[in-house]
Amino acid sequence: MNDKERLGTIFAITAAIISGFSIPLNKIFVVNLDPTVFTAVRSVIIGIAFFIIISYRSKFSYKSFKKVSWKYMVLIAIIGGSFAFLLFFNGLKLTTAGRGALLQKTLPLYVTVLAFLFLKEKISRKYMLALFLMFIGTLAIYFTQISITELWSNPSLGDILVISATFLWAVENIIARKAMIKGENNFMVSFSRMLFGGLILFGFVILFGKLDLLLNMSTQQITNILISTLILFGYVLFWYWSIKMINVSKASSFLLLSPAISLLIGTLFLGEPIPLIQIIGSMLILVGAYYLSNTKSESSYA
Repeated sequence: MNDKERLGTIFAITAAIISGFSIPLNKIFVVNLDPTVFTAVRSVIIGIAFFIIISYRSKFSYKSFKKVSWKYMVLIAIIGGSFAFLLFFNGLKLTTAGRGALLQKTLPLYVTVLAFLFLKEKISRKYMLALFLMFIGTLAIYFTQISITELWSNPSLGDILVISATFLWAVENIIARKAMIKGENNFMVSFSRMLFGGLILFGFVILFGKLDLLLNMSTQQITNILISTLILFGYVLFWYWSIKMINVSKASSFLLLSPAISLLIGTLFLGEPIPLIQIIGSMLILVGAYYLSNTKSESSYA
């Protein structure tokens, strides 16, 4: 692999590791927080952070903000920065951290198909084999039954919400990659997704009559949001940097590493079950990711 491919791969794996830790932590945080308020505050803070970054990088000249049509940025904010977050965290509140991580990491399956159809990304046999191993591992984890408790009160509904959010994120990733192919900066994409998406989420906070929940948060709730915000900032930074350098289909497949991490943390700290079939599934995911790490990104774009 060349340096760009290697660095993009490292960034994608880093994003996957961060995601693996973040989902169990967010599960703990969101239990005592309203998911809409939780996501809105995080998104706006991160959006402002990326605005500062791109302002510094452009030497506070904003003429370069419109490299591509704003329709890409608006769609990214609506689809991935607001509605997907809203669905995911409401779903995560109802299901387990391990299950939420698993279902969210079916993302590569949607991304691969969409990238093939709309971005003309090539899919080699080696890539398909790696993805197949990871998919089988994911299914092995999925078909494990769980009992309802206070921490996961409605897994079935939670699973549906998480899957719906995941598909929206797949669509958003395709739009983001398309914008980057046209020359947009990954920092600009991150800024648009988080700030504009966060403002839309704040609209939902007001619309749903939850403004009082925002204004009356406890010190512990504020601390939890800040911790989660820092983690999400790291994920967004490395993720969009990775898909700037390598195929979005390849980068998204590394995210299948995170359920294994989430399952382990969920077991140790939340008392979530981890039967043998889940261990086997996690090993298949790791093997698939190893093969995938040596696969070169290819597309018909110059």
